[in-house]
Amino acid sequence: MKENEFQSRLQNLLEQIDTLPDTERPKLEQLAKETQQRHTRMKKTIGELQESLDHLRLSVKYLVFDLEATRRENKYL
Repeated sequence: MKENEFQSRLQNLLEQIDTLPDTERPKLEQLAKETQQRHTRMKKTIGELQESLDHLRLSVKYLVFDLEATRRENKYL
């Protein structure tokens, strides 16, 4: 689900919650708020994971380059 679709659905849900009786509204509002917080944390975590993967890919490329250079040097010796 894309970000704008999630935000739209959450906003729609909050609007529907506003129409509920006062006795039921606080529980559902709290759940919606927790859902928003979890979504935000999940996006942040996914971003951090993506950065870690990018760093890992770059590190592997450097290691492969170093290995190839070492092999070439060993051939000359």
